Amino acid sequence: MSASRAEPGGRLDVVLVKAGLTKIRYPAELLADDGTRITVRAPWAGGATRDFGFVRFEPGDVFTEHYWRDRWYSVKEVRDARGALKGWYCDVTRPATRLGVEVVVEDLDLDLWRSADGRDIRRLDEDEFAASGLAERDPEAAAAALAALDELEVLAREDGFGALLT
Repeated sequence: MSASRAEPGGRLDVVLVKAGLTKIRYPAELLADDGTRITVRAPWAGGATRDFGFVRFEPGDVFTEHYWRDRWYSVKEVRDARGALKGWYCDVTRPATRLGVEVVVEDLDLDLWRSADGRDIRRLDEDEFAASGLAERDPEAAAAALAALDELEVLAREDGFGALLT
């Protein structure tokens, strides 16, 4: 792997930006980059256990993350340390950019969760999105973000992201 380009199996840093500041940066293994979708695998980067009430992200969990350069979201398959599927956590973001060995995404607050069995599909953080002021600052981006959340919900209900991720 060169300093400016990661090859499959190489290391990338995922950089999640919110309100112009880096929210989190973590290393990931590059699985694929077809020019449109970037797929990486990374351990839970939150450190300690985070209990959302409907799912717990814990040390040992593994995320297979899919980022698109032409879509306003990312989809993250979440498995526990034994490999059992917990579900999918989706972030509404601006389209991803890859800068050398970094995948950079701007978080737009909206999220969606789909449990492994598909019985629990929930839209998250709509209050944070409303409070962010994005609709006033950038109405086009806000409309794209809401459309992305709607699209994710439809995909989650239809086939659990099967067609999207194959």
